[in-house]
Amino acid sequence: MGDRQDGREGQPHSRTRQFEAFVAGAAGRLLHAATLLTAETRARNPRAQALLTASLAHTYAQWDRLRGEDPYDLTRADLATRFARTARRHQRGRGGILSALSPQERLVVVLRLYEGVAEEQTAALLGLPEDRIRALCARSVSALRDRQGRIAS
Repeated sequence: MGDRQDGREGQPHSRTRQFEAFVAGAAGRLLHAATLLTAETRARNPRAQALLTASLAHTYAQWDRLRGEDPYDLTRADLATRFARTARRHQRGRGGILSALSPQERLVVVLRLYEGVAEEQTAALLGLPEDRIRALCARSVSALRDRQGRIAS
């Protein structure tokens, strides 16, 4: 019997190896993004880990259909969407600098400033107008500067 993948004969486990290589290279940064979103400062952050695990499972399920799409972009988009859907459960984190922001503000800041996603892509991902993304980002950065100034004083 030949190598098996998803019950099919003759195909090597390349899908699994490719996905594992992707996870090895991207999981750390994606986990950091998830940690920023949940605004948790604990070393182990079960909410961030659960968000990332679900997003990686989604990416794995879509792996054969990527057709040139960047798996990192797909995973990041799923992570952001999952966070946005569950934002009520993530109202305030525990102590991180981003905990001063609302979940939507954290999402915009993480996507725009940490991940470097363009305004128009962020707007499309969140279903908001670009000017709203711009305003949320500016207000969030201002709030973070104010908070940082109070902490430093």
